[in-house]
Amino acid sequence: MDFFDRLADRIVAADSVVSVGLDPDPDRLPDAVADADLPRWQFNRRIIDATHEHAACYKPNAAFYEDADGWRALRETIAYAHGKDVPVLLDAKRADIGNTARQYATVLSEDHGPAADAITVNPFLGRDSLEPFLQRAEKGVFVLGRTSNPGGADLQNLELASGEKLYERVVHLADRWNDNGNVGLVVGATNPEELEAIRELVPDIPFLVPGVGAQGGDVEAAVEHGLADGVGLVNSSRGIIFAGEEAADRGDPEKFFEAAGRSANQLKDQLNQYR
Repeated sequence: MDFFDRLADRIVAADSVVSVGLDPDPDRLPDAVADADLPRWQFNRRIIDATHEHAACYKPNAAFYEDADGWRALRETIAYAHGKDVPVLLDAKRADIGNTARQYATVLSEDHGPAADAITVNPFLGRDSLEPFLQRAEKGVFVLGRTSNPGGADLQNLELASGEKLYERVVHLADRWNDNGNVGLVVGATNPEELEAIRELVPDIPFLVPGVGAQGGDVEAAVEHGLADGVGLVNSSRGIIFAGEEAADRGDPEKFFEAAGRSANQLKDQLNQYR
Protein backbone atom coordinates (compact mmCIF):
# COMPACT_ATOMS: atom_id res chain seq x y z
CA MET A 1 0.00 0.00 0.00
CA ASP A 2 1.47 3.40 -0.94
CA PHE A 3 1.60 6.37 1.38
CA PHE A 4 -1.45 8.26 0.22
CA ASP A 5 -3.63 5.14 0.26
CA ARG A 6 -2.46 4.42 3.79
CA LEU A 7 -3.03 8.03 4.77
CA ALA A 8 -6.55 7.95 3.33
CA ASP A 9 -7.33 4.88 5.43
CA ARG A 10 -5.91 6.54 8.53
CA ILE A 11 -7.94 9.71 7.95
CA VAL A 12 -11.10 7.61 7.85
CA ALA A 13 -10.13 5.53 10.88
CA ALA A 14 -9.27 8.54 13.05
CA ASP A 15 -11.85 10.86 11.45
CA SER A 16 -9.03 13.38 11.36
CA VAL A 17 -6.66 15.26 9.05
CA VAL A 18 -4.49 16.45 11.95
CA SER A 19 -0.73 16.11 11.60
CA VAL A 20 0.97 16.33 14.99
CA GLY A 21 4.46 17.79 14.83
CA LEU A 22 6.89 15.97 17.11
CA ASP A 23 9.49 18.69 17.73
CA PRO A 24 10.86 18.12 21.25
CA ASP A 25 12.71 21.42 21.51
CA PRO A 26 14.80 21.15 24.70
CA ASP A 27 14.53 24.91 25.21
CA ARG A 28 10.74 24.67 25.35
CA LEU A 29 10.42 21.71 27.72
CA PRO A 30 8.95 22.90 31.04
CA ASP A 31 11.01 22.18 34.14
CA ALA A 32 8.52 19.63 35.46
CA VAL A 33 8.92 17.60 32.26
CA ALA A 34 12.65 18.16 31.88
CA ASP A 35 13.19 17.21 35.53
CA ALA A 36 11.58 13.86 34.80
CA ASP A 37 14.66 13.24 32.63
CA LEU A 38 12.62 11.85 29.75
CA PRO A 39 14.73 10.98 26.72
CA ARG A 40 13.27 12.24 23.46
CA TRP A 41 11.85 8.91 22.37
CA GLN A 42 10.08 8.54 25.71
CA PHE A 43 8.76 12.11 25.59
CA ASN A 44 7.44 11.38 22.10
CA ARG A 45 5.83 8.17 23.32
CA ARG A 46 3.94 10.13 25.96
CA ILE A 47 2.77 12.61 23.33
CA ILE A 48 1.76 9.78 20.98
CA ASP A 49 -0.13 8.02 23.77
CA ALA A 50 -2.04 11.24 24.45
CA THR A 51 -2.78 12.18 20.83
CA HIS A 52 -2.88 9.10 18.59
CA GLU A 53 -6.68 8.80 18.63
CA HIS A 54 -6.83 12.21 16.96
CA ALA A 55 -3.79 12.00 14.66
CA ALA A 56 -3.82 11.21 10.96
CA CYS A 57 -0.05 11.48 10.88
CA TYR A 58 2.98 12.41 12.97
CA LYS A 59 5.54 14.86 11.62
CA PRO A 60 8.89 14.91 13.43
CA ASN A 61 11.22 17.64 12.25
CA ALA A 62 14.71 16.29 11.57
CA ALA A 63 16.32 19.36 13.16
CA PHE A 64 15.42 18.04 16.62
CA TYR A 65 17.08 14.66 16.01
CA GLU A 66 20.38 15.54 14.33
CA ASP A 67 22.80 14.69 17.12
CA ALA A 68 24.52 11.63 18.53
CA ASP A 69 21.41 10.12 20.10
CA GLY A 70 18.83 11.74 17.89
CA TRP A 71 18.51 9.22 15.07
CA ARG A 72 17.95 6.39 17.54
CA ALA A 73 15.24 8.51 19.17
CA LEU A 74 13.71 9.13 15.75
CA ARG A 75 13.68 5.42 14.85
CA GLU A 76 12.11 4.61 18.23
CA THR A 77 9.48 7.28 17.63
CA ILE A 78 8.65 5.99 14.15
CA ALA A 79 8.32 2.43 15.44
CA TYR A 80 6.02 3.52 18.27
CA ALA A 81 3.81 5.58 15.96
CA HIS A 82 3.57 2.64 13.58
CA GLY A 83 2.51 0.50 16.53
CA LYS A 84 -0.46 2.83 16.88
CA ASP A 85 -1.11 2.47 13.13
CA VAL A 86 -0.24 6.12 12.46
CA PRO A 87 2.05 6.99 9.51
CA VAL A 88 5.08 9.24 9.95
CA LEU A 89 6.13 12.12 7.72
CA LEU A 90 9.71 13.26 8.31
CA ASP A 91 10.04 17.02 7.89
CA ALA A 92 13.61 17.15 6.60
CA LYS A 93 13.39 19.42 3.51
CA ARG A 94 16.09 17.35 1.83
CA ALA A 95 17.55 17.66 -1.66
CA ASP A 96 20.97 17.28 -3.22
CA ILE A 97 22.62 15.66 -6.21
CA GLY A 98 24.19 12.30 -6.94
CA ASN A 99 25.31 10.11 -4.08
CA THR A 100 24.32 12.70 -1.48
CA ALA A 101 20.67 12.67 -2.55
CA ARG A 102 20.67 8.87 -2.59
CA GLN A 103 22.11 8.82 0.92
CA TYR A 104 19.51 11.28 2.18
CA ALA A 105 16.78 9.06 0.74
CA THR A 106 17.89 6.10 2.85
CA VAL A 107 15.87 7.56 5.72
CA LEU A 108 12.91 6.10 3.80
CA SER A 109 14.51 2.65 3.71
CA GLU A 110 13.77 -0.16 6.17
CA ASP A 111 17.38 -1.45 5.91
CA HIS A 112 18.44 0.24 9.15
CA GLY A 113 15.24 -0.03 11.17
CA PRO A 114 11.80 1.62 11.14
CA ALA A 115 11.61 4.15 8.31
CA ALA A 116 9.53 7.24 7.70
CA ASP A 117 6.55 6.84 5.38
CA ALA A 118 6.99 10.25 3.73
CA ILE A 119 9.40 13.17 3.64
CA THR A 120 9.48 16.87 2.80
CA VAL A 121 11.90 17.95 0.05
CA ASN A 122 13.28 21.19 -1.33
CA PRO A 123 12.84 21.63 -5.11
CA PHE A 124 15.49 24.33 -5.58
CA LEU A 125 18.03 21.95 -7.18
CA GLY A 126 15.53 20.53 -9.66
CA ARG A 127 14.17 17.09 -10.47
CA ASP A 128 17.43 15.13 -10.46
CA SER A 129 18.01 16.14 -6.83
CA LEU A 130 14.63 14.66 -5.90
CA GLU A 131 14.73 11.55 -8.06
CA PRO A 132 15.98 9.21 -5.26
CA PHE A 133 12.87 10.20 -3.28
CA LEU A 134 10.38 10.28 -6.15
CA GLN A 135 11.34 6.80 -7.37
CA ARG A 136 10.25 5.27 -4.06
CA ALA A 137 6.69 4.93 -5.26
CA GLU A 138 5.35 3.66 -1.94
CA LYS A 139 6.67 6.72 -0.05
CA GLY A 140 5.14 10.19 0.07
CA VAL A 141 7.23 13.15 -1.16
CA PHE A 142 6.00 16.59 -0.11
CA VAL A 143 7.61 19.34 -2.20
CA LEU A 144 7.98 22.78 -0.63
CA GLY A 145 5.57 24.88 -2.66
CA ARG A 146 4.63 28.07 -0.80
CA THR A 147 5.87 28.38 2.75
CA SER A 148 4.20 30.42 5.48
CA ASN A 149 7.29 32.16 6.91
CA PRO A 150 7.57 35.92 6.17
CA GLY A 151 10.88 35.50 4.33
CA GLY A 152 9.37 32.97 1.94
CA ALA A 153 8.30 35.83 -0.31
CA ASP A 154 11.92 36.87 -0.86
CA LEU A 155 12.27 34.17 -3.52
CA GLN A 156 8.94 32.42 -3.86
CA ASN A 157 7.08 35.55 -5.04
CA LEU A 158 9.61 36.49 -7.71
CA GLU A 159 8.01 36.88 -11.12
CA LEU A 160 9.53 34.84 -13.94
CA ALA A 161 9.80 35.83 -17.58
CA SER A 162 6.78 33.65 -18.26
CA GLY A 163 4.70 35.89 -15.99
CA GLU A 164 4.19 33.25 -13.33
CA LYS A 165 5.60 33.50 -9.85
CA LEU A 166 8.39 31.20 -8.79
CA TYR A 167 6.18 29.27 -6.36
CA GLU A 168 3.63 28.75 -9.15
CA ARG A 169 6.36 27.23 -11.33
CA VAL A 170 7.30 24.91 -8.46
CA VAL A 171 3.67 23.87 -8.09
CA HIS A 172 3.42 23.03 -11.79
CA LEU A 173 6.71 21.10 -11.63
CA ALA A 174 5.51 19.08 -8.65
CA ASP A 175 2.47 18.10 -10.68
CA ARG A 176 4.74 17.09 -13.58
CA TRP A 177 6.98 15.05 -11.25
CA ASN A 178 4.04 13.05 -9.92
CA ASP A 179 4.59 10.03 -12.20
CA ASN A 180 4.15 7.59 -9.31
CA GLY A 181 1.24 9.37 -7.66
CA ASN A 182 3.32 9.93 -4.53
CA VAL A 183 3.84 13.71 -4.62
CA GLY A 184 2.28 16.19 -2.24
CA LEU A 185 2.87 19.90 -1.71
CA VAL A 186 3.71 21.95 1.37
CA VAL A 187 1.51 25.05 1.28
CA GLY A 188 1.24 27.37 4.28
CA ALA A 189 -2.09 28.27 5.85
CA THR A 190 -1.37 31.90 6.70
CA ASN A 191 -2.44 33.24 3.28
CA PRO A 192 -5.81 31.66 2.38
CA GLU A 193 -6.01 33.44 -0.99
CA GLU A 194 -2.73 31.89 -2.13
CA LEU A 195 -3.81 28.53 -0.77
CA GLU A 196 -6.97 28.70 -2.84
CA ALA A 197 -5.09 29.81 -5.96
CA ILE A 198 -2.59 26.96 -5.64
CA ARG A 199 -5.39 24.43 -5.26
CA GLU A 200 -6.86 25.69 -8.53
CA LEU A 201 -3.51 25.08 -10.23
CA VAL A 202 -3.21 21.49 -8.97
CA PRO A 203 -6.64 20.07 -8.07
CA ASP A 204 -5.45 16.50 -7.46
CA ILE A 205 -2.35 16.81 -5.25
CA PRO A 206 -2.70 16.49 -1.44
CA PHE A 207 -1.27 19.34 0.60
CA LEU A 208 0.56 19.40 3.90
CA VAL A 209 -0.64 22.67 5.40
CA PRO A 210 1.52 24.03 8.21
CA GLY A 211 0.91 27.32 9.99
CA VAL A 212 -2.28 26.35 11.84
CA GLY A 213 -2.01 26.70 15.59
CA ALA A 214 0.90 28.77 16.92
CA GLN A 215 1.27 30.60 13.58
CA GLY A 216 -2.42 31.48 13.40
CA GLY A 217 -3.22 30.07 9.97
CA ASP A 218 -6.73 29.96 8.53
CA VAL A 219 -8.37 26.69 9.65
CA GLU A 220 -11.28 26.81 7.22
CA ALA A 221 -9.06 27.53 4.20
CA ALA A 222 -6.63 24.81 5.28
CA VAL A 223 -9.40 22.22 5.02
CA GLU A 224 -11.29 23.63 2.07
CA HIS A 225 -8.20 23.92 -0.15
CA GLY A 226 -5.72 21.56 1.50
CA LEU A 227 -7.52 18.30 0.81
CA ALA A 228 -7.63 16.49 -2.53
CA ASP A 229 -10.38 13.88 -2.66
CA GLY A 230 -10.48 14.02 1.14
CA VAL A 231 -6.73 13.43 1.56
CA GLY A 232 -4.33 15.98 3.02
CA LEU A 233 -2.83 17.05 6.31
CA VAL A 234 -3.10 20.13 8.50
CA ASN A 235 -0.18 20.36 10.89
CA SER A 236 0.21 21.78 14.36
CA SER A 237 3.39 21.26 16.34
CA ARG A 238 3.93 23.68 19.22
CA GLY A 239 0.20 24.28 19.58
CA ILE A 240 -0.28 20.63 20.50
CA ILE A 241 2.84 19.26 22.15
CA PHE A 242 3.39 22.35 24.33
CA ALA A 243 -0.27 23.04 25.06
CA GLY A 244 0.23 21.97 28.66
CA GLU A 245 2.99 24.40 29.61
CA GLU A 246 0.90 26.07 32.31
CA ALA A 247 0.08 22.73 33.92
CA ALA A 248 3.74 21.74 33.88
CA ASP A 249 4.68 25.09 35.39
CA ARG A 250 2.43 24.11 38.29
CA GLY A 251 4.55 20.99 38.69
CA ASP A 252 2.15 18.51 37.08
CA PRO A 253 3.78 16.69 34.14
CA GLU A 254 0.81 14.33 33.75
CA LYS A 255 -1.45 17.29 33.01
CA PHE A 256 1.14 18.47 30.47
CA PHE A 257 0.59 15.40 28.32
CA GLU A 258 -3.17 15.35 28.88
CA ALA A 259 -3.28 18.90 27.51
CA ALA A 260 -1.58 17.72 24.31
CA GLY A 261 -4.36 15.19 23.82
CA ARG A 262 -7.04 17.80 24.40
CA SER A 263 -5.38 20.20 21.98
CA ALA A 264 -5.16 17.56 19.24
CA ASN A 265 -8.82 16.69 19.81
CA GLN A 266 -9.85 20.35 19.66
CA LEU A 267 -7.98 20.90 16.41
CA LYS A 268 -9.54 17.77 14.94
CA ASP A 269 -13.00 19.04 15.86
CA GLN A 270 -12.22 22.48 14.41
CA LEU A 271 -11.05 21.02 11.12
CA ASN A 272 -13.91 18.56 10.90
CA GLN A 273 -16.39 21.42 10.86
CA TYR A 274 -15.22 22.17 7.32
CA ARG A 275 -14.63 18.67 5.93
